[in-house]
Amino acid sequence: MNLRVLGLLLALLGAVAALSAQGSKLLVVLEDEAEKSKYSQFWASLEDRGFQVTYKSPKDSSLSLFAYGEPAYSHLLVLPTKAKGLGPNLTPNLIVDFINAGSNILLALSAQLSVPSAVSSLLLELDITLPPDRNSLIVDHFNYDTQSANEQHDVLLLPSPQASRKDVKNYFSVDGLIAFPHTVGQVLGNASPLLSPVVKAPSTAYIYNPKEEFESLEDVFATGSQINIVSAFQARNSARFTVLGSVEALEDKWFDASVQLPGAGKKSEKTANKAFAQKLSAWTFKELGVLRVGSVSHYLNEGSQKGVSNTTAVGAALDINPTIYRIKNDVHYSIEMSEWENDHWAPFTPAAGDALQLEFSMLSPFWRLDLQPTAQTANSSIYSAEFKLPDQHGIFNFFVEYRRPFLTSVEEKRTVTVRHFAHDEWPRSFVISGAYPWIGGIWVTVIGWVIFVAVWLYSKPAQPKRQLKAGNVKR
Repeated sequence: MNLRVLGLLLALLGAVAALSAQGSKLLVVLEDEAEKSKYSQFWASLEDRGFQVTYKSPKDSSLSLFAYGEPAYSHLLVLPTKAKGLGPNLTPNLIVDFINAGSNILLALSAQLSVPSAVSSLLLELDITLPPDRNSLIVDHFNYDTQSANEQHDVLLLPSPQASRKDVKNYFSVDGLIAFPHTVGQVLGNASPLLSPVVKAPSTAYIYNPKEEFESLEDVFATGSQINIVSAFQARNSARFTVLGSVEALEDKWFDASVQLPGAGKKSEKTANKAFAQKLSAWTFKELGVLRVGSVSHYLNEGSQKGVSNTTAVGAALDINPTIYRIKNDVHYSIEMSEWENDHWAPFTPAAGDALQLEFSMLSPFWRLDLQPTAQTANSSIYSAEFKLPDQHGIFNFFVEYRRPFLTSVEEKRTVTVRHFAHDEWPRSFVISGAYPWIGGIWVTVIGWVIFVAVWLYSKPAQPKRQLKAGNVKR
């Protein structure tokens, strides 16, 4: 009976730990323990989702991101500090190593506190630039909360984030306005394909330093859509780093605050900060947008195996994933894809306008085909393609590479050999339509020769008959 109870407890713990595809250990770095109460709803949301939250101060000597050479935590949440740095255990080099090890980071900033130089240096490594003035914030005179920032206009009210492109999934959509008080703006570099904006500032916003005189506002650091309020970085190993410009957006005060946009006839409404904080943290901590490859199969699609859809039903009669093919063979390829959604694996479907593609390549692709959904299970989708191998022998790869913003990368490669025809596999000449003139020429020559010989044999001239003279007749 005790074993049954223990098994049930282990199963429940496994279900809780599985809410994040990465892991459940979360380290929260905050300087003042008293600040913890400001975010009680946010902490409760994380714990309800199965995270094991550990709170430590950056000055804590026991703070360490690694244990025995491995990451001690799956995720890291850094809140703003009053100090000029994050301490010896949170240097930019250690944080970069933490990302390289596959762990995820959510970095929250606030214009109420000066941004440490270590944080600015870290973000520069990721091609994210902060204003040189460490107390700068975003101001918008058209999209602010009239109830809490009627004079300073530094509490931005923005609608739900929209997808940057039609072929990109939107994991941050919410219903209602999102409040971003005292926001630190970021500018993303154009060179890195790993950076993606989550929330951009309106066209009427600009970065402003309250300590400067009004006359100096002519030369601002960035304006409009150049400014990012929330930025996302996804490394090549799919580790995620999110920069939230307003840590106040996570406070209980703004989770259900009543806000109002300027303008006549505008009514007050509740903020959607709670839903946005849940989705932002879910994406950062890999509860959303995580892809998994299941079974991958390819086989000969001709002869008795042509059109086989259920590879398990035919059993050993079907040669799955052979290592060698012949040129001009008809081949079937299929791959199983799943996407993690909060607490379970679900069938993966690309965004509208996007496609999952297969490359059959040697040094360069000979085929690049869109994979079509052909079947679906309870937690996965199966994508397939059928094509004819090129008339080229060598070493080829079935290669599926899928890299999209906000989705973990997929790189699946299967190597096969493509050989020439064997000496007994070449088709007979009468099967090849292009050989008909040559075959016809041969038979015309043969038949013509036979006719010529027959004509020559049977057209021998007749021998003249000899006439005898009467005087020469002997008696």
